[in-house]
Parts: sequence; structure tokens; C-alpha cells
Amino acid sequence: MGLLSSCFGIIGFTLGIPIGILVGFFLFVYSETKHVKDPVVRPISELGPHALEELLPEIPLWVKTPEFERIDWLNKFLSDMWPYLDTAICKIIRSMAQPIFAEYIGKYQIKAIEFDKLSLGTLPPTICGMKVVETNEKELVMEQVIKWAGNPNIVLSLYVSSLKITVQLVDLQIFAAPRITLRPLVPTFPCFANIVVSLLEKPHVDFGMRVSGGDIMSIPGIYRFVQDTIKKQVANLYLWPRTLEIPILDESMVVMKKPVGILHVNVVRAQKLLKMDLLGTSDPYVKLSLTGDKLPAKKTTVKRKNLNPVWNEKFKIVVKDPQSQVLQLQVYDWDKVGAHDKLGMQLVPLKVLKPYENKEFTLDLLKDTNLNETPNKKPRGKIVVDLTFVPFKEDSSKFGGPSEGYSRKESGIDVVSDDEVQEGAGLLSIVIIEAEEVEGEHHNNPFAVLTFRGEKKRTKMMKKTRHPRWNEEFQFMLEEPPQHEKIHIEVLSRRKNLSFLSKQERLGHVEINLRDVVHNGRINDKYNLINSKNGVMHVEIRWKVV
Repeated sequence: MGLLSSCFGIIGFTLGIPIGILVGFFLFVYSETKHVKDPVVRPISELGPHALEELLPEIPLWVKTPEFERIDWLNKFLSDMWPYLDTAICKIIRSMAQPIFAEYIGKYQIKAIEFDKLSLGTLPPTICGMKVVETNEKELVMEQVIKWAGNPNIVLSLYVSSLKITVQLVDLQIFAAPRITLRPLVPTFPCFANIVVSLLEKPHVDFGMRVSGGDIMSIPGIYRFVQDTIKKQVANLYLWPRTLEIPILDESMVVMKKPVGILHVNVVRAQKLLKMDLLGTSDPYVKLSLTGDKLPAKKTTVKRKNLNPVWNEKFKIVVKDPQSQVLQLQVYDWDKVGAHDKLGMQLVPLKVLKPYENKEFTLDLLKDTNLNETPNKKPRGKIVVDLTFVPFKEDSSKFGGPSEGYSRKESGIDVVSDDEVQEGAGLLSIVIIEAEEVEGEHHNNPFAVLTFRGEKKRTKMMKKTRHPRWNEEFQFMLEEPPQHEKIHIEVLSRRKNLSFLSKQERLGHVEINLRDVVHNGRINDKYNLINSKNGVMHVEIRWKVV
């Protein structure tokens, strides 16, 4: 039977192969081909939620939230730079950790603490999306969503007595939504003074920790305790509105300084001035200015034919930096024709003045301030001035001065009482920043005209633009708060050449009530221009009380 079955198997195999090939050939040649249907292509918008979940296990943030933008280029940059960033960041971690470790050496029988291995791994963090937030302030605000599932190799060794304890960090995962603000924006490279970082929500941090080879995070209760502790500590430090501020530029390099007080100047008199006229007299007047100030110099009246003039004229000058600014006093002889002759000058550094203290100076007039040259022995006379530096109320604490009145804090804004508003002189500062979508019928050379209490001030003209950016400041010294007054700002345009032949075009205007400025101290807002289709004016107004 065995031999017979083997013979039948051989015969079947020998006959089956050619018969199968022959049958397959006839089927392939004579059978009709079936028509293959094209696949159905449907837009993603027509797919249901289940189909989307199968295609996209995790929907990107820039799909769910349109205001977030894709930044694949930045992730590519991080991927290529990560080996170098890893080395640089690890060096910073070692340098920062060294003094912290030194505090514990000698305590609890700890002999040494050091990193055996320190590497952030080969996987860089991924920025899922970025959103730029527009504000009216001089700042750039960016919000990101960062995910990092890293493979760090961090091993810390603790030498306690005669034992060596190793602590290893593994499987690190971080999910955070930081807000990065670059402020203030300044005209000095890199064009911002500080980096301010805060977290918009509590971060999610997950990791494993092995102590001498054992995973302590697997102990019941430890994992949850560590998670809650990390979230709580990070939130107490950096969760908005708490911030981490990183200075980039030195304060001395930031040229945009705000007024801090008022210098009260009383030009009392001058004595024994030089004789500049043919008849042996002079027509003196005094020009006053502060160094580092672009505002026009203030002038006294002209005293005709007088070598010992008495003025007793008072002036108020805005001070931005009392430690570096200097008061310049220049005495001139007025001439009807030609340039005015200089009788002498003198300088008074503001740092010699104490806040709120009146001080009288009797100064010898000099030809100039060049100390290297041999002093001119010819007497040029004397000038007598009274000076008092009065800081603004909000800045008085910097100078150790009294702070009269009272105020209360609400949501980070100083709100003054109505009784306090009724009194006190101050400085009204108006900054005309820019305008948008201002367009004339015949030309676009816009400039702004500011009108307050009948006094008009104008910005420079910007050529051929619908988006002029002036960023010009105008100041008004007031004896009382302007809480019931308004300012009027109008945008005009005229031809640059042959302006006397062309008529000015009105591009829009706005009136701003100053009551909110007096109560809040500052407003920074955009206003729709009246009689303009889409025009917008950006203005910042400050009120500082002396």
C-alpha cells in the first residue's frame, strides 16, 4: 500500500502541473477584464468625526484654533539646532546647579553632589502653534503651545557618608502654554529691553524617577503627590499674572524715559553784565533748557538797556532723569538785526537738588563750558536763580518724598478720589502715535493738528502714506486737573510742493474727553475718526500730578 500510494502521488504531481498551467492560460486569455472603479475622493469637511479620528489621531492646534499659526519652519530649526542647544543648555544647568549643590554639602552627612550624566536627549520640543496678540502698548506678545516627549539622560549622584545614591530622571513629558512678551520696544538693537515670560495655564509634567535602580514613582501615592507639588510650585512662580522678567538691555541704553517731575525755575536777576551795545548797555534775556530734552528752550522777556536786569519770572520744566540732566542757563544780548550776542552761560546739575527743597544759586557767568581751555579772566557778571525739583506724586517714593492725599488700587490701576482730583497741578502728556486708513481725494501727505485750550500744535508731515506713524509727544503744564475738558485732534493733508496753490484736505478728526485720563492717570487707545470712512487714530495720554 505504501508503494502504491507513492506511485499515485508522483503520477498526480506530474500530470497536475501541466494541466493547471494550461487551464490558467486559457482563463487569462479568454476571460473578460472587470472594470475597476475609481476611488471616491471627498473633502475633509464632508467626513464625519469618526472618519477624522481615524485619519488624524491628534488634530493639530492650528486646525482647531484658527488664530494659531503653523510654524513648521521653527520646529525644523529646533530639530537641526537641538544637538547644539542641548550642549549649551546643559552647561547653563551645571553652572546654575553648582552653587545650589554647594549649600547642601556638609549637611545631613552629604559629602558631594554631582551630575554623572546630563543630556536632554535627541528629541527636541515641538511647538504646536503660535499666536501673536495685538496690543496698543509698545510690546510684542506671542502665545505658544509646547509639547515635549523627551528621552533625557540625567543621572545625579549623592555621596552620603560611605554610600553612593544615584537618582535618574527618565521618560520626561511636558505640556505648557507660555506667553512671551518683548517689551518695551525701543530703537536700540535688539529693539526690546526685556523678555517677560508667564504661563497661561498650569503645566503638565510627567516623568519617571529611579533611585539606585528602583522606580519610586510606582509607589502608591507618590506619583500624584509629585504631580500636584510641581504644578503648585510652578503656578506660584510663573502662572499669569505672575511673570519671569529677563532683562536684555541696560536701563541706561533704553533712551525712552518718562517724566518723573517738574523743575520750578525762578530767574531772579543778573548783575554787572557785559556792555555789548555802542552806547555802553545791553538788552539781556535768558534762555533755559535741560540737556537730553528736545523741547524748545524757554525764554525770559528782554530788558532793554539794562546791565543789572531784574526778571523774577517763573518757569516749569519737565524732568526725565534728575541724576543725569543739567539745567542750561544762557544769557543773550538781543539785537534787532543779525544774530544775538552771547553774554555768558552757566550749568546746574539737577543731582545737587533735593526734592521739595528750594535752593537759590548765585552763579558767575562763563564764556563756555570747556574746562580744558584757559579760563577767561574777563568778568561776565552774575545770574541769580531759584530752583525747586518737585517729583510727580506716583514717583515721589523713588526720591523719598512725601505722598499727600490717598488712593486705592483696583485691578492694578490707581483710582483717585474725586476730592483729590479737585486740586493739584500736573503735566498733561499727549503722544500722537499713528493713524490708519486715512486717505485724501487728491493727495496723501497727512499730518495731525492738536488743539487744547486754544493752543495748537502739529506733527510733522508724512509723505504719500495712508498709515502715518508720527510718535510725537506734546506736553502741557496745568495748574489744575482738566477733568471737564477735551482735546481735539484733526488729520489734514496737503501737497508738499506748491502748498500755497493747493487746498488742505481734512481726513478726519476726533475729540477725546480727559475725565478718564484724570481719574486713571493714563489711557492708550485707538479712536475712529469722524468724517472718515475707515480712519483710526492711536493716541496715548498721561496725567501726572505734582
